[in-house]
Amino acid sequence: MQVAAAEILWILGAPTQQQQEDPPLNRRILFIPQAFSRAMEDQVVQEEPGYQDDEESFFQDIDLLQKHGINVADIKKLKSVGICTIKGIQMTTRRALCNVKGLSEAKVDKIKEAANKLIEPGFLTAFEYSEKQFRTGKTQLSHTLCVTAQLPGPNGYTGGKIIFIDTENTFRPDRLRDIADRFNVDHDAVLDNVLYARAYTSEHQMELLDYVAAKFHEEAGIFKLLIIDSIMALFRVDFSGRGELAERQQKLAQMLSRLQKISEEYNVAVFVTNQMTADPGATMTFQADPKKPIGGHILAHASTTRISLRKGRGELRIAKIYDSPEMPENEATFAITAGGIGDAKE
Repeated sequence: MQVAAAEILWILGAPTQQQQEDPPLNRRILFIPQAFSRAMEDQVVQEEPGYQDDEESFFQDIDLLQKHGINVADIKKLKSVGICTIKGIQMTTRRALCNVKGLSEAKVDKIKEAANKLIEPGFLTAFEYSEKQFRTGKTQLSHTLCVTAQLPGPNGYTGGKIIFIDTENTFRPDRLRDIADRFNVDHDAVLDNVLYARAYTSEHQMELLDYVAAKFHEEAGIFKLLIIDSIMALFRVDFSGRGELAERQQKLAQMLSRLQKISEEYNVAVFVTNQMTADPGATMTFQADPKKPIGGHILAHASTTRISLRKGRGELRIAKIYDSPEMPENEATFAITAGGIGDAKE
């Protein structure tokens, strides 16, 4: 019987002494008025369009781009393809926007830049996110790490803040509250120490890393962990088929290189989750579990320690060291509890 599986990647650019001594399995830090005549279409209208009451921060009308130098004609072109909000621009790749008739690469770059000014910086604390608005092991582990990374530990580890980049809309602040109860820590304090951002495209995911680096520099030594859940999800959507595989891998390599540099420069651990896919060729070699992690060798080589997760019986989960330069291949069992990841019951 085949079971769901996921791969966890742990990227450490500059491991501390504690990180070297403690295996990851045991650490537990673990989005114009309409032009009145054709002659006015290329004019930039100066009047500020109206907001939509209390929902202005979420449903920002695309007409707001006018006050940032985007003309009415280009806005109409965006509306003609169904992009009517600022967040809609954020959710669309540059390549897709360039395919809109009449939009050049230069215009697309200007539109993207204007949209980013309206929704910058893209991060909220987990508490702010919970005011606005599971059972997979990899996401539950990510949530548990959001709490345990804030707790003091051995070898002088004092805990710190976390940044969580969500690509699959799986982040749940209520889970952090449950996990905080387990460790007897204040809910609001835990949520305020987690900065959250939702990534909508692989390009947006890369752009968020610029904000991450700026935040790490602004609060040097305060942040201890960066989580991306999951790193390949948006790449699989934005790049499809073998014809785009080379470009996808190139963009992925650039992102991983950026992550490694951020990790080493600011001495912050990077924890990313990934997905598994069926491997048709594995059946020819009679492998017991014909699955492989997506992302290929580029993702594999950029990771220091990789741990694969699979579902066992009932609430039981099995974590296996998939690849590590300092630890032998081994397995451990764990369970998903109300308080996050915990020890499996015998």
